[in-house]
Amino acid sequence: MKKVVAVVLAALSFFAFANGAKETKPAASASGEWKPSGTVTMIVAYKAGSGTDNTARVLTTYAEKKMGQTIVIENKEGGSGSIGWTALSKAKPDGLTLGFINLPTFCSNIIDHLGSYTVESVTPIANHVVETSVVLVSAKSKFNTLKELVDYAKANPKKLKASTNGNKASNHIGAQLLATSAGFEYSPIPFGGTADQLLSLRQGEVDFSVAKVADFTSFASELKVLGTFDTIRIPEYPNVPTLGELGYFPEWYGSARCIVAPAGTPKEAIAYYAKIFKETMEDPEYIAAAEKAHMTTNYRNPEDTGKLINQQFDFCKNTLPEIFK
Repeated sequence: MKKVVAVVLAALSFFAFANGAKETKPAASASGEWKPSGTVTMIVAYKAGSGTDNTARVLTTYAEKKMGQTIVIENKEGGSGSIGWTALSKAKPDGLTLGFINLPTFCSNIIDHLGSYTVESVTPIANHVVETSVVLVSAKSKFNTLKELVDYAKANPKKLKASTNGNKASNHIGAQLLATSAGFEYSPIPFGGTADQLLSLRQGEVDFSVAKVADFTSFASELKVLGTFDTIRIPEYPNVPTLGELGYFPEWYGSARCIVAPAGTPKEAIAYYAKIFKETMEDPEYIAAAEKAHMTTNYRNPEDTGKLINQQFDFCKNTLPEIFK
Protein backbone atom coordinates (compact mmCIF):
# COMPACT_ATOMS: atom_id res chain seq x y z
CA MET A 1 0.00 0.00 0.00
CA LYS A 2 2.81 2.44 0.90
CA LYS A 3 4.34 2.08 -2.56
CA VAL A 4 1.00 2.75 -4.28
CA VAL A 5 0.30 5.79 -2.11
CA ALA A 6 3.81 7.14 -2.69
CA VAL A 7 3.42 6.85 -6.46
CA VAL A 8 -0.02 8.47 -6.36
CA LEU A 9 1.13 11.33 -4.14
CA ALA A 10 4.10 11.97 -6.42
CA ALA A 11 1.79 12.26 -9.42
CA LEU A 12 -1.42 13.61 -7.94
CA SER A 13 -0.75 17.24 -7.06
CA PHE A 14 -4.05 17.89 -8.79
CA PHE A 15 -3.53 21.59 -9.41
CA ALA A 16 -0.15 21.84 -11.14
CA PHE A 17 -0.69 22.92 -14.87
CA ALA A 18 0.45 24.39 -19.09
CA ASN A 19 -0.58 24.27 -22.77
CA GLY A 20 -0.65 26.14 -26.07
CA ALA A 21 -2.43 26.20 -29.42
CA LYS A 22 -2.02 26.91 -33.11
CA GLU A 23 -3.86 29.87 -34.52
CA THR A 24 -6.35 30.35 -37.30
CA LYS A 25 -7.85 33.62 -38.47
CA PRO A 26 -10.48 34.68 -35.90
CA ALA A 27 -14.06 35.71 -36.55
CA ALA A 28 -14.98 39.11 -35.12
CA SER A 29 -18.11 41.08 -34.32
CA ALA A 30 -18.79 44.57 -35.62
CA SER A 31 -17.20 45.95 -32.44
CA GLY A 32 -14.00 44.04 -33.12
CA GLU A 33 -14.45 41.60 -30.20
CA TRP A 34 -14.56 37.92 -31.17
CA LYS A 35 -18.01 36.39 -30.74
CA PRO A 36 -19.52 33.16 -32.10
CA SER A 37 -21.23 33.77 -35.42
CA GLY A 38 -23.84 31.04 -34.93
CA THR A 39 -24.96 28.11 -32.82
CA VAL A 40 -22.20 26.63 -30.68
CA THR A 41 -21.86 22.84 -30.46
CA MET A 42 -20.73 21.36 -27.14
CA ILE A 43 -19.56 17.75 -27.54
CA VAL A 44 -20.18 15.54 -24.52
CA ALA A 45 -18.49 12.15 -24.82
CA TYR A 46 -21.12 10.35 -22.76
CA LYS A 47 -24.82 9.65 -23.16
CA ALA A 48 -27.67 11.99 -22.26
CA GLY A 49 -28.47 11.70 -18.57
CA SER A 50 -24.91 10.86 -17.55
CA GLY A 51 -23.13 12.88 -14.87
CA THR A 52 -21.09 14.76 -17.48
CA ASP A 53 -24.16 15.47 -19.56
CA ASN A 54 -26.09 16.76 -16.55
CA THR A 55 -23.33 19.12 -15.42
CA ALA A 56 -22.79 20.34 -18.98
CA ARG A 57 -26.48 21.18 -19.37
CA VAL A 58 -26.59 23.13 -16.11
CA LEU A 59 -23.59 25.21 -17.18
CA THR A 60 -24.68 25.83 -20.77
CA THR A 61 -28.20 26.86 -19.72
CA TYR A 62 -26.75 29.88 -17.94
CA ALA A 63 -23.84 30.46 -20.33
CA GLU A 64 -26.30 30.88 -23.23
CA LYS A 65 -27.87 33.86 -21.48
CA LYS A 66 -24.53 35.64 -21.27
CA MET A 67 -23.56 34.76 -24.85
CA GLY A 68 -26.88 35.56 -26.47
CA GLN A 69 -26.27 32.45 -28.54
CA THR A 70 -27.57 28.87 -28.47
CA ILE A 71 -25.32 26.07 -27.23
CA VAL A 72 -26.34 22.61 -28.47
CA ILE A 73 -25.15 19.57 -26.52
CA GLU A 74 -24.06 16.80 -28.89
CA ASN A 75 -23.71 13.43 -27.16
CA LYS A 76 -21.10 11.19 -28.81
CA GLU A 77 -20.83 8.23 -26.48
CA GLY A 78 -18.69 5.12 -26.57
CA GLY A 79 -15.16 3.88 -26.06
CA SER A 80 -14.90 5.32 -22.53
CA GLY A 81 -15.23 8.78 -24.05
CA SER A 82 -12.73 8.23 -26.84
CA ILE A 83 -15.32 8.46 -29.64
CA GLY A 84 -16.48 11.90 -28.56
CA TRP A 85 -12.98 13.19 -27.84
CA THR A 86 -11.66 11.95 -31.17
CA ALA A 87 -14.52 13.78 -32.92
CA LEU A 88 -13.74 16.90 -30.89
CA SER A 89 -10.07 16.78 -31.83
CA LYS A 90 -11.00 16.58 -35.52
CA ALA A 91 -13.64 19.34 -35.47
CA LYS A 92 -13.06 22.58 -37.38
CA PRO A 93 -11.21 25.01 -35.07
CA ASP A 94 -13.47 27.97 -35.84
CA GLY A 95 -14.70 28.61 -32.30
CA LEU A 96 -18.10 27.05 -32.92
CA THR A 97 -17.25 23.61 -31.51
CA LEU A 98 -16.33 23.07 -27.87
CA GLY A 99 -16.31 19.97 -25.70
CA PHE A 100 -16.10 18.58 -22.20
CA ILE A 101 -13.21 16.29 -21.32
CA ASN A 102 -13.14 14.17 -18.18
CA LEU A 103 -9.95 13.79 -16.19
CA PRO A 104 -8.25 11.45 -15.67
CA THR A 105 -10.12 9.30 -18.26
CA PHE A 106 -9.20 11.58 -21.18
CA CYS A 107 -5.53 10.97 -20.34
CA SER A 108 -5.74 7.28 -19.48
CA ASN A 109 -7.40 6.68 -22.87
CA ILE A 110 -4.41 8.27 -24.58
CA ILE A 111 -2.02 5.98 -22.73
CA ASP A 112 -4.14 2.96 -23.64
CA HIS A 113 -4.39 4.10 -27.30
CA LEU A 114 -8.20 4.16 -27.24
CA GLY A 115 -8.45 7.20 -29.52
CA SER A 116 -6.43 9.03 -32.14
CA TYR A 117 -6.27 12.24 -30.10
CA THR A 118 -3.46 13.50 -27.83
CA VAL A 119 -3.18 16.15 -25.11
CA GLU A 120 -2.05 18.54 -27.84
CA SER A 121 -5.23 17.87 -29.86
CA VAL A 122 -7.25 20.27 -27.69
CA THR A 123 -6.88 23.80 -26.38
CA PRO A 124 -7.98 24.39 -22.78
CA ILE A 125 -10.63 26.99 -21.98
CA ALA A 126 -11.72 26.43 -18.37
CA ASN A 127 -12.11 23.83 -15.69
CA HIS A 128 -15.74 23.44 -14.65
CA VAL A 129 -16.02 21.02 -11.73
CA VAL A 130 -13.90 18.87 -9.45
CA GLU A 131 -15.63 15.84 -7.97
CA THR A 132 -14.72 13.46 -5.17
CA SER A 133 -15.06 9.73 -5.80
CA VAL A 134 -17.13 7.50 -3.51
CA VAL A 135 -17.66 3.74 -3.08
CA LEU A 136 -21.21 2.63 -3.82
CA VAL A 137 -23.38 -0.46 -3.44
CA SER A 138 -27.04 -1.03 -4.21
CA ALA A 139 -29.54 -0.02 -1.52
CA LYS A 140 -30.46 -3.74 -1.43
CA SER A 141 -26.87 -4.87 -0.89
CA LYS A 142 -25.99 -7.03 2.11
CA PHE A 143 -23.00 -4.74 2.69
CA ASN A 144 -23.72 -1.83 5.04
CA THR A 145 -20.14 -0.76 5.66
CA LEU A 146 -17.01 -0.64 3.57
CA LYS A 147 -15.21 -2.89 6.04
CA GLU A 148 -17.87 -5.57 5.50
CA LEU A 149 -17.31 -5.37 1.75
CA VAL A 150 -13.52 -5.48 2.07
CA ASP A 151 -13.58 -8.39 4.54
CA TYR A 152 -15.83 -10.38 2.20
CA ALA A 153 -13.65 -9.56 -0.80
CA LYS A 154 -10.52 -10.72 1.02
CA ALA A 155 -12.20 -14.00 1.99
CA ASN A 156 -13.53 -14.51 -1.54
CA PRO A 157 -10.87 -13.35 -4.04
CA LYS A 158 -12.29 -12.06 -7.36
CA LYS A 159 -15.83 -13.09 -6.43
CA LEU A 160 -17.08 -9.52 -6.08
CA LYS A 161 -17.87 -7.74 -9.35
CA ALA A 162 -17.46 -4.00 -9.82
CA SER A 163 -18.97 -2.08 -12.71
CA THR A 164 -16.72 0.63 -14.15
CA ASN A 165 -17.03 3.40 -16.74
CA GLY A 166 -14.45 1.70 -18.94
CA ASN A 167 -11.14 -0.13 -18.68
CA LYS A 168 -8.71 2.12 -16.74
CA ALA A 169 -11.22 4.98 -16.87
CA SER A 170 -11.69 7.24 -13.84
CA ASN A 171 -14.04 4.99 -11.85
CA HIS A 172 -12.03 1.87 -12.65
CA ILE A 173 -8.93 3.66 -11.34
CA GLY A 174 -10.85 4.48 -8.15
CA ALA A 175 -11.92 0.86 -7.67
CA GLN A 176 -8.33 -0.24 -8.22
CA LEU A 177 -7.00 2.29 -5.70
CA LEU A 178 -9.43 0.87 -3.13
CA ALA A 179 -8.63 -2.75 -3.90
CA THR A 180 -4.86 -2.24 -4.01
CA SER A 181 -4.74 -0.28 -0.76
CA ALA A 182 -7.19 -2.62 1.04
CA GLY A 183 -5.50 -5.76 -0.26
CA PHE A 184 -8.24 -7.58 -2.17
CA GLU A 185 -8.99 -8.75 -5.69
CA TYR A 186 -12.25 -8.26 -7.59
CA SER A 187 -13.61 -8.68 -11.11
CA PRO A 188 -14.09 -5.40 -13.04
CA ILE A 189 -16.98 -5.20 -15.51
CA PRO A 190 -16.42 -2.28 -17.94
CA PHE A 191 -19.18 -0.18 -19.48
CA GLY A 192 -19.01 2.69 -21.95
CA GLY A 193 -19.87 5.33 -19.37
CA THR A 194 -20.95 6.04 -15.81
CA ALA A 195 -24.69 5.99 -16.57
CA ASP A 196 -24.59 2.36 -17.74
CA GLN A 197 -22.12 1.47 -15.01
CA LEU A 198 -24.51 2.65 -12.29
CA LEU A 199 -27.55 1.13 -13.99
CA SER A 200 -25.81 -2.23 -13.73
CA LEU A 201 -25.21 -1.62 -10.02
CA ARG A 202 -28.82 -0.59 -9.40
CA GLN A 203 -30.09 -3.69 -11.20
CA GLY A 204 -27.98 -5.96 -9.02
CA GLU A 205 -25.71 -7.20 -11.82
CA VAL A 206 -22.56 -6.21 -9.89
CA ASP A 207 -21.62 -5.82 -6.22
CA PHE A 208 -20.04 -2.37 -5.99
CA SER A 209 -18.90 0.66 -7.98
CA VAL A 210 -16.86 3.81 -7.64
CA ALA A 211 -18.40 7.03 -8.98
CA LYS A 212 -18.86 10.72 -8.12
CA VAL A 213 -21.70 12.29 -6.12
CA ALA A 214 -23.12 14.26 -9.07
CA ASP A 215 -23.39 11.01 -11.04
CA PHE A 216 -26.23 9.57 -8.95
CA THR A 217 -28.13 12.47 -7.36
CA SER A 218 -31.31 11.66 -9.32
CA PHE A 219 -31.43 8.10 -7.92
CA ALA A 220 -29.43 8.39 -4.70
CA SER A 221 -32.14 6.49 -2.76
CA GLU A 222 -31.31 3.38 -4.80
CA LEU A 223 -27.70 3.32 -3.59
CA LYS A 224 -25.64 3.26 -0.40
CA VAL A 225 -22.40 5.25 -0.05
CA LEU A 226 -19.87 3.23 1.95
CA GLY A 227 -16.73 5.34 1.70
CA THR A 228 -15.26 8.52 0.25
CA PHE A 229 -11.90 9.23 -1.39
CA ASP A 230 -10.92 12.29 0.63
CA THR A 231 -8.86 13.41 3.60
CA ILE A 232 -11.98 14.70 5.40
CA ARG A 233 -15.63 13.62 5.31
CA ILE A 234 -17.55 15.28 2.50
CA PRO A 235 -20.52 17.60 3.22
CA GLU A 236 -22.99 15.51 1.23
CA TYR A 237 -22.30 12.41 3.35
CA PRO A 238 -20.96 13.53 6.75
CA ASN A 239 -21.68 10.17 8.35
CA VAL A 240 -19.73 8.19 5.75
CA PRO A 241 -16.06 7.51 6.61
CA THR A 242 -13.17 8.31 4.33
CA LEU A 243 -11.10 5.42 3.03
CA GLY A 244 -8.18 6.70 5.09
CA GLU A 245 -10.19 6.43 8.31
CA LEU A 246 -10.53 2.72 7.63
CA GLY A 247 -6.85 2.23 6.86
CA TYR A 248 -7.17 2.19 3.07
CA PHE A 249 -6.19 4.78 0.44
CA PRO A 250 -5.60 7.95 2.52
CA GLU A 251 -5.63 10.75 -0.06
CA TRP A 252 -8.13 12.61 -2.20
CA TYR A 253 -9.12 11.03 -5.50
CA GLY A 254 -11.74 12.10 -8.00
CA SER A 255 -12.11 13.71 -11.38
CA ALA A 256 -12.35 17.06 -13.11
CA ARG A 257 -14.45 18.13 -16.07
CA CYS A 258 -12.85 20.69 -18.35
CA ILE A 259 -14.10 22.73 -21.31
CA VAL A 260 -11.77 22.66 -24.31
CA ALA A 261 -11.75 23.45 -28.02
CA PRO A 262 -10.01 21.78 -30.97
CA ALA A 263 -6.33 22.71 -31.27
CA GLY A 264 -5.93 25.69 -33.55
CA THR A 265 -9.00 27.54 -32.29
CA PRO A 266 -8.20 31.29 -32.32
CA LYS A 267 -6.81 32.80 -29.13
CA GLU A 268 -9.52 35.45 -29.28
CA ALA A 269 -12.18 32.74 -29.17
CA ILE A 270 -10.51 30.98 -26.24
CA ALA A 271 -10.32 34.27 -24.31
CA TYR A 272 -13.98 35.01 -25.07
CA TYR A 273 -15.22 31.65 -23.82
CA ALA A 274 -12.97 31.73 -20.74
CA LYS A 275 -14.54 35.08 -19.83
CA ILE A 276 -18.09 33.85 -20.50
CA PHE A 277 -17.69 30.66 -18.47
CA LYS A 278 -16.01 32.48 -15.59
CA GLU A 279 -18.89 34.97 -15.46
CA THR A 280 -21.37 32.11 -15.65
CA MET A 281 -19.78 30.19 -12.79
CA GLU A 282 -19.90 33.34 -10.65
CA ASP A 283 -23.58 34.00 -11.44
CA PRO A 284 -25.77 33.53 -8.32
CA GLU A 285 -28.49 31.80 -10.35
CA TYR A 286 -25.97 29.31 -11.76
CA ILE A 287 -24.45 28.76 -8.30
CA ALA A 288 -27.87 27.92 -6.86
CA ALA A 289 -28.57 25.47 -9.70
CA ALA A 290 -25.12 23.88 -9.31
CA GLU A 291 -25.59 23.41 -5.58
CA LYS A 292 -28.98 21.81 -6.19
CA ALA A 293 -27.29 19.37 -8.61
CA HIS A 294 -24.50 18.68 -6.08
CA MET A 295 -21.87 20.08 -8.48
CA THR A 296 -18.59 21.34 -7.01
CA THR A 297 -17.77 24.27 -9.29
CA ASN A 298 -14.04 24.92 -9.62
CA TYR A 299 -13.31 27.50 -12.34
CA ARG A 300 -9.76 27.60 -13.65
CA ASN A 301 -8.45 29.80 -16.44
CA PRO A 302 -7.03 28.43 -19.72
CA GLU A 303 -3.44 28.33 -18.48
CA ASP A 304 -4.23 26.55 -15.24
CA THR A 305 -6.62 24.17 -16.99
CA GLY A 306 -3.86 23.27 -19.43
CA LYS A 307 -1.51 22.54 -16.56
CA LEU A 308 -4.19 20.39 -14.95
CA ILE A 309 -4.56 18.31 -18.11
CA ASN A 310 -0.79 17.81 -18.39
CA GLN A 311 -0.52 16.93 -14.70
CA GLN A 312 -3.27 14.34 -15.04
CA PHE A 313 -1.50 12.83 -18.04
CA ASP A 314 1.63 12.44 -15.88
CA PHE A 315 -0.51 10.93 -13.09
CA CYS A 316 -1.90 8.29 -15.45
CA LYS A 317 1.46 7.58 -17.02
CA ASN A 318 3.20 7.07 -13.67
CA THR A 319 0.43 5.59 -11.49
CA LEU A 320 -1.55 3.24 -13.69
CA PRO A 321 1.34 0.78 -14.23
CA GLU A 322 1.65 0.48 -10.45
CA ILE A 323 -1.99 -0.21 -9.64
CA PHE A 324 -2.86 -2.30 -12.71
CA LYS A 325 -0.06 -4.85 -12.50
